[in-house]
Amino acid sequence: MKVTSAGIQDGIIADVYGQRGHRNKPGQMVTYSLPLSIAEAPAGTVSYAIVIEDKDAVPVCGFSWIHWLVANLQRPELQANESVTATDYIQGTNSWSGKLGGLDRLAASVYGGMSPPDTDHLYEIHVYALDCLLDLKPGFYFNELHKAMDGHILDCFTLKGSYPTL
Repeated sequence: MKVTSAGIQDGIIADVYGQRGHRNKPGQMVTYSLPLSIAEAPAGTVSYAIVIEDKDAVPVCGFSWIHWLVANLQRPELQANESVTATDYIQGTNSWSGKLGGLDRLAASVYGGMSPPDTDHLYEIHVYALDCLLDLKPGFYFNELHKAMDGHILDCFTLKGSYPTL
């Protein structure tokens, strides 16, 4: 399986998908999501799950920051900014939920763009090809996604991109 994004050029995530991108209101997280294209999925693929993760956030906040969780995607392509209008897949809660981010669980169930506070961060976009649809509800948590995927992963691909600080 192979995953590409027109939003990542030469290993750099374009400004629009992170802190220099569009915000619905000042101070809010950027919700303009990355486009993705999935090719060469294994036979038997029924759906895809996506996790965008920032492990470079660990020294800053103490854990890996989750920017986007997607489940039950049944097509091999996502257009830019689909997160806010998506109706054919479900989205889980990102790390802007809770004590650090301040958003409630469902408000944080969209793409939350890159916003490295200290130095350039490397973002991992994990795409999983699955042999089923997952029994998850909107606002699912990261751990719930992994439990639901257990035993159903046919293949996984990780696309990486860096987002520079201001």
